[in-house]
Amino acid sequence: MTIDVPTTGRSLPQLQPISFIGADGRLTDTPTEGLRIPSDATLTGLYRQMVLVRRFEAQVTHLTRQGRLATYPSAAGQEAAEVGATTALAPNDWLFPTYRDSAALLTRGVPVAEILAAFRGDWHCGFDPHEYHTSPAATPLATQTLHATGFAMAAKLKGEDAATLTFLGDGASSEGDTHEAFNFASVWQTPTVFVLQNNQYAISTPLREQTNATMLADRAAGYGMPGLRVDGNDVAAVFAAVAAALERGRNGDGPTLIECLTYRMESHTNSDDPTKYRDAEEVEHWKQFDPIDRLERYLRQTGALDDATVAEVAEAAETLATSVRDAMNAEAEIDPRELFAFVYANPRTALAEQQQVLEAELAAAGQA
Repeated sequence: MTIDVPTTGRSLPQLQPISFIGADGRLTDTPTEGLRIPSDATLTGLYRQMVLVRRFEAQVTHLTRQGRLATYPSAAGQEAAEVGATTALAPNDWLFPTYRDSAALLTRGVPVAEILAAFRGDWHCGFDPHEYHTSPAATPLATQTLHATGFAMAAKLKGEDAATLTFLGDGASSEGDTHEAFNFASVWQTPTVFVLQNNQYAISTPLREQTNATMLADRAAGYGMPGLRVDGNDVAAVFAAVAAALERGRNGDGPTLIECLTYRMESHTNSDDPTKYRDAEEVEHWKQFDPIDRLERYLRQTGALDDATVAEVAEAAETLATSVRDAMNAEAEIDPRELFAFVYANPRTALAEQQQVLEAELAAAGQA
């Protein structure tokens, strides 16, 4: 009997994060692991999307403060990781997001009303996963890592040309589900890219109290897969690293772990008070590394961006914000019967009986 032994990569990632564009908007001299900086045209598109995403996050945060939405976890400050990684996906690839990845959903093309349906309590998900090749956003920590790995395994068995990408945070990286996903993905060489957004906090727990590891990307070597440490506020580096990892997966070379060093500028959710566990000085320090500012400086230097384009993008962002407000001002049309939709592929007897009870109640109330 022949046993296929997977080819593994065990080298430790470099300590200095991969970066093309520094905080000052100038090219860095950091080693880039053979990656190439994206074209100005690609970077201009990434700049536009990051501006849109930031305005979206700001508008949604305002709506939560007005009581128009329930608890919302903003990804302000993490635009480079969200947009860079998601934009690298091919149409046939699948995204497995978390509750903080609304920016990724927007980048993937999901309409704002469908993104916010769950936060408003209108629907469990709000969008059709098959239409956008995107799974429902996972709230439990790290469960989406297993979903991404299992889906990738299925795609591999079917011979499909598709990879999966999942986001997780530094806190989720300590969960048992993540260990299982890393191990399974590496053993079976699934085309999975794990994008670990290290935003320095697991709710109120700082990274230094979560792990004594030098960096989270080190963990990849223990599972026999490549690990990269990337400047998560440099969208050029994120896009290049994720695009290469996805291509590697599609070529049959297995999973990759990419740690994106970034920072959560706002609270964990709108119900959280970050002043209880971090200093204002720390937030101010991270503002120096703003992903949008640095890319704008770089593109202005190359001549790919001018005042007119910046103004046009800002106007598009305001149009998006208006669409968010309009969507949340519209009353949702909710059908109670939808409780029973998409629960089981083959309906269960008990569920059918419950549906009959509801149908009877609706008929009695004149809502049939």
